[in-house]
Amino acid sequence: MRVISGKCRGTRLIAPEGTLTRPTVDRIKETLFNIIAFDIPQCIFLDLFGGSGAIGIEALSRGAKQAVFVEKDKSALASIRKNLERTKLQDMAVIYESDVRAALDQLKNKSQKFDIIFLDPPYAMGDIESVLRKIAENELLYEEGYIILERSTNTLVSLPQNLVLWKEKTYKTTTLSFLRKEKDSENRNLSREF
Repeated sequence: MRVISGKCRGTRLIAPEGTLTRPTVDRIKETLFNIIAFDIPQCIFLDLFGGSGAIGIEALSRGAKQAVFVEKDKSALASIRKNLERTKLQDMAVIYESDVRAALDQLKNKSQKFDIIFLDPPYAMGDIESVLRKIAENELLYEEGYIILERSTNTLVSLPQNLVLWKEKTYKTTTLSFLRKEKDSENRNLSREF
């Protein structure tokens, strides 16, 4: 696992020990960042279920202004901190050692907003909808901001009110779903399940 592009290109990253985290493979990470490349410079990036921190670190390497990492697992948190040290990006990062839902409330209380929110929950988590709902309710996205959900292709998700599926990229077992705020002019009959 490595940083693919930007000022930290080629830096090797460590992954947490054990099977609790599932790092995004480099091929999918590269495709993801090719899709969002023009939105990265100077953006505020939220990496939920941070794992090794590889996604948020890739965003920082490519010019994001700040990345916020949320992770509760101690081994994963240690990996995020070591990877930020390796890339010398600690000054641009904020780490929440917390459950995702509690961190989303803390971010709301700080009036924090994001251009891009990336979430890669454990595939067995089951209740992705409640996290998406909390992001929407807490108004954590800037008006033109969006959410990227990495999920098992077999996982069905029901969207909360005010979020719509914008685009999607599917691989064999992994799907990247791009969500944004629903605009008043958009068709309200769009599917709320994907």
